Amino acid sequence: MAGNMASSTLPWLTLSIFVPIVAGLIVLLLGRDDRPGLTRVLSLVGSVAGFLVTLPLYFGFNPDTADMQFVEKASWIETFAVNYHLGIDGISLWFVLLTAFITIIVVLAGWQVITSRVSQYMAAFLILSGFMVGVFSALDGMLFYVFFEATLIPMYLIIGVWGGPNRVYAAFKFFLYTLMGSLLTLIAFIYLWHAADGSFDIQTWHQLPLGMTPQILIFIALFAAFAVKVPMWPVHTWLPDAHVEAPTGGSVVLAAIMLKLGAYGFLRFSLPIAPDASHSLAGIVIALSLIAVIYIGLVAIVQDDMKKLVAYSSVAHMGFVTLGFFIFNTAGMEGAIVQMISHGFVSGAMFLCIGVLYDRLHTRRIDDYGGVIHVMPRFATFFLLFSMANAGLPATSGFVGEFTVIMGAVEYNFWIGLLAATALILAASYSLWMYKRVTFGAIANDNVRGMSDLSSREFFIMGIMAIAVLFMGIYPKPFTDVMHVSVEALLQHVSISKL
Repeated sequence: MAGNMASSTLPWLTLSIFVPIVAGLIVLLLGRDDRPGLTRVLSLVGSVAGFLVTLPLYFGFNPDTADMQFVEKASWIETFAVNYHLGIDGISLWFVLLTAFITIIVVLAGWQVITSRVSQYMAAFLILSGFMVGVFSALDGMLFYVFFEATLIPMYLIIGVWGGPNRVYAAFKFFLYTLMGSLLTLIAFIYLWHAADGSFDIQTWHQLPLGMTPQILIFIALFAAFAVKVPMWPVHTWLPDAHVEAPTGGSVVLAAIMLKLGAYGFLRFSLPIAPDASHSLAGIVIALSLIAVIYIGLVAIVQDDMKKLVAYSSVAHMGFVTLGFFIFNTAGMEGAIVQMISHGFVSGAMFLCIGVLYDRLHTRRIDDYGGVIHVMPRFATFFLLFSMANAGLPATSGFVGEFTVIMGAVEYNFWIGLLAATALILAASYSLWMYKRVTFGAIANDNVRGMSDLSSREFFIMGIMAIAVLFMGIYPKPFTDVMHVSVEALLQHVSISKL
């Protein structure tokens, strides 16, 4: 498919992928622990450069077409017709931008906190950023698979090297869960390659006239990888462990971007390649999504570890995403994609807030805090905003996606919409109860009394995240306008039976 005019000037997608990767390699080569200042500056320059090269994608994007834009194609492995084939549409554009944006936040968040192996830490995030942009822009099945699997390696190292006391267990569990599902996906990709007469082109796969049985088998194979990555109930148990043990930056990237890789996989593969199977099995996915929204919301309420609470809330919020996809209407799907972007901002900000507290007291237990507002009023203000956004307060980004999905669900089936809406009550319960116990009341102990408020660097990071959460909540139109035509085209494609 033809891209727009901007695609013929510079290979912006290649730059978006490889600028952070090359920056990461430079940081690895030049960074030294005895000169952490240089390492941090190089990392920041690399992450900012990685973000700047994604901006032409937004400004040169034509929202009036569902065609792939900024398309690049070159032969890669000729024997198996594997191509280096990139392109984005209105669905993938925002995730490329979000990935590059969050990378800057993570580099700033680890500025003073990370003191050992600084160059390896920063390089891991920069390289991971490039891999994730590759996932969102790949139009070749094998290229997608390579990037999709490659993201595991930096995150495995981030959790396993810089994580908490049980980091090796958490890293191994994360790697094992996500790899096991992906092996079935590889089998599905090989089948599709064979069915498409030796082509790994994803858009060719979308047009394959597959029968119901192969569609169901392909859907299940793809579901194995993407459901684990989202993660959906009941294959979500790796996520709380990974979040609790990961360093703050690891938790931010895991919540903000990596969970979206699975959800994006549903949009790019499961729904368009197996539309009839998607309709046939939608009831199961909706049921699993509602369990995640309600049951995991209840699980979050009883947590005494802040990170674990926000990790479970991520599972509940991502339940809205899969619910929105499988009710097959515009409100549901657009709401789900908005929820994915919003969750990137809100959950990332929540983990940053918990990181600020952990840096001062080295504990994540809610009971160890109390009265924080008396010593950290600026922090308490930001923490309140993000907790409210996590609960879906109107005028924050957390409300826009969830409300739109609920509207789509009511249109699909009133009772499903009603069940989904209970999430707003549950989210308010766990988010605000945690905030109350940590922040309000008398100062709990001398440790809390000695805490210092936000530094200028922390204030800057929180301010940027607050602007993103409020802007998207008050004026979501730029986000929905870009994706609308692509969403409509996908829904039209999925609604036409191939049988």
